[in-house]
Amino acid sequence: MKILFFSECLASGGKERRLVELIKVLKLDPDIEFELVLMSEDINYEEVLNLDITINFIIRKTKKDISVFNKFYRLCKNYTPDIVHCWDTMTAIYIAPISKLLHLKFVNGIVIDAPRKQNIFNKYWLRAKLTFPLADIIIGNSKAGLKAYNAPVKKSIVIYNGFNFNRIENIIPEKTIREQLKIDTKYVVGMVATYSEFKDYPTYLRAAQIILGKRKDTTFIAIGKNTDSVLLKNAIDFKLRDHIRLLGMKSDIESFVNMMDICILSTFTEGISNSILEYMALGKPVIATSGGGTCEILEDNMTGFLVSQSNPIELAGKIELLLNDPPLRLKMGNNGKNRIINAFSIDKMVSEYISAYKNLLSA
Repeated sequence: MKILFFSECLASGGKERRLVELIKVLKLDPDIEFELVLMSEDINYEEVLNLDITINFIIRKTKKDISVFNKFYRLCKNYTPDIVHCWDTMTAIYIAPISKLLHLKFVNGIVIDAPRKQNIFNKYWLRAKLTFPLADIIIGNSKAGLKAYNAPVKKSIVIYNGFNFNRIENIIPEKTIREQLKIDTKYVVGMVATYSEFKDYPTYLRAAQIILGKRKDTTFIAIGKNTDSVLLKNAIDFKLRDHIRLLGMKSDIESFVNMMDICILSTFTEGISNSILEYMALGKPVIATSGGGTCEILEDNMTGFLVSQSNPIELAGKIELLLNDPPLRLKMGNNGKNRIINAFSIDKMVSEYISAYKNLLSA
């Protein structure tokens, strides 16, 4: 079986992490041959560079560089894959017509979120509508995502993200991370997510400031691209900046999550969040915005709490409830870790991808 994987980049992000974890396991399968095609040299996952795999870079000179179609076509024709698998809407637009010209099986893997509203002015929705008809199968990482994009039911399947527990084998001790950040409060609450239009950091920071207005035994941290931006810094009361740390990008994310007592994901839309997978795999209670794929992974009142969108008072209430109840934190954390082991393991994810590829070829 020969597969060409297409991704716009390998920057830090959920879909990129999923692709990296998949190819790391596929590399060990002697019956599967594959190459990777990227439209950017931005690679934040250094382990990919150590896999001894072929990476083809096709870089656009401008946004309307039509020569990319020809480069994609020639690469596919020369490599002769059995399957082409795109991981984002940009590469889907290029590869969809080429797959039909060359009679290649086309796996459309662009469904990674679950937007509440869709229309033709949303470029991701429009690209989905243009490429779904040309796909042989559509793989989404949540039921909510496939429903939000109105993907054709007969050729759509759900494969949940999988967590690789090897990632936490060499975790940095909690004490070391605390010393590194100079945190001496009893508790740490954190949120790991890129600061973007999809992540509701303002609600998280307002909830933090509500709690810090009552107690000073907690430090709140934010980790992810652009979380150290001036815009977010200006959203914090100057007097509370010692208790709210905006850390920006960090490596060894698992080590920082391991230091947290409670983990948050405040969002506007979400598929299956890799942050929530990491939180739960490390045995942390989770509080997350209800909706989208989050409801498919987080069990309310069992592994954490689901809260309403953009409701800092409700979020602050759930955080304080957990701060005051250590046994509940431990119980929810253990429940979450067991759920990842049983339903969201990397082995399960890879097995389902391989089954999907085999079924596609046999069909």
